[in-house]
Amino acid sequence: MWSVILDALLDSLKVLALIFIAYVILAFLEKKIAKKIENNYHLNPFLGSLFGLIPQCGFSVVASDLYLKRHITMGTLVAVFIACSDEAIPIFLTFPEKILMIFPLLLIKFIVGFTVGYLVDIVYTKSKKEVAHHQDECEHQEEIHIGCCHHVIEEKKEENKFSQYLLHPLIHSLKIFIYILIVNIAFGLLVYFVKEENIKLFLENSSYFTPFVAVLVGLIPNCASSVILADLYLTNCITFGSCMAGLICNAGLGFVILLKNKNSIRNTLTILGIVSLVGLITGYVLNLIMGFSVLS
Repeated sequence: MWSVILDALLDSLKVLALIFIAYVILAFLEKKIAKKIENNYHLNPFLGSLFGLIPQCGFSVVASDLYLKRHITMGTLVAVFIACSDEAIPIFLTFPEKILMIFPLLLIKFIVGFTVGYLVDIVYTKSKKEVAHHQDECEHQEEIHIGCCHHVIEEKKEENKFSQYLLHPLIHSLKIFIYILIVNIAFGLLVYFVKEENIKLFLENSSYFTPFVAVLVGLIPNCASSVILADLYLTNCITFGSCMAGLICNAGLGFVILLKNKNSIRNTLTILGIVSLVGLITGYVLNLIMGFSVLS
C-alpha cells in the first residue's frame, strides 16, 4: 500500500514544476485579456470563447463580475464558461501519450462556446442592448477583480510584482499539486483494494450515465473538479465525451460570483441550465461518435 502512496507522490511532483511555469507565464496575460474582452463587446462571444481556453483561474471570475456590471452580455459569459478549461490543460500536458487530445478538446470547446454564446445573445437581445447602452455611458472607471486565491488580477503600479507574478502562481500550483496528489492516492488505493478488472467492469456497465455524472462533477465550484475529470480520462476511467461534458460545465468560481448577487438569481439559473444542457449534449454526441466504452 505504501508503494501506491509513493508512486502517487512522485507522479504529482512531476506535475508541479510544469504547472508552476505555466501559471507564471499566464500571470502576465490575465489583465490584458480581461480588458480585451470588456472593450470589444460586439465580438465578445467569440473573444470570450477564445480567451476562455487559456487555463487561468481568474477569467471566469472576471467575466461573471463584468456580466453583473453590464459590461458583457449573457452570451459572452456563457461562451467563457463553456470554453473555460481551468486546470485540465496543465494536467493533459503531463501525459505524453494523450497530449494530442488537447487539440480536439480546445477546438470543440471553442466552437461550442462562441456558437452557443451568439445564440444566447440572439435570444436575450435585451441583455445585448443594455450592455451597449452601458458602454456608451460608462466612464470606464478602474475595476478591481479578485481571483480564486484572493489575488488582485489587475496590474497596479503600487502592487507587489513578486506577489503578482511569482507568489500567486506558486500558491496556485501548490494547491493544484495537493488536489492531484489526493486524487492520485485515492485512485491508486481504489485500484489496489478493488482491483483494476472490477473497476473497468463497473465503468463498462455504467458508461451510459458517466456524462451526466461528469456534468455534476464539473459544476463543483473548485479547481479540483477539472483536475478530477482530466485525471479520470487520462487514466482511462471515463471516455473523452464524458470528460468534455464535465469540462464544458467547469467554470471554476464563476457561478459562485453570480450566486452572490441575489438580484440576478433567475439569470444565473438560466446560465447554469444552458451550460449544463450543452455539456450533456456534447458529451453524449461525442460518446455516440467515439464510443461509450473506455476500452474502445
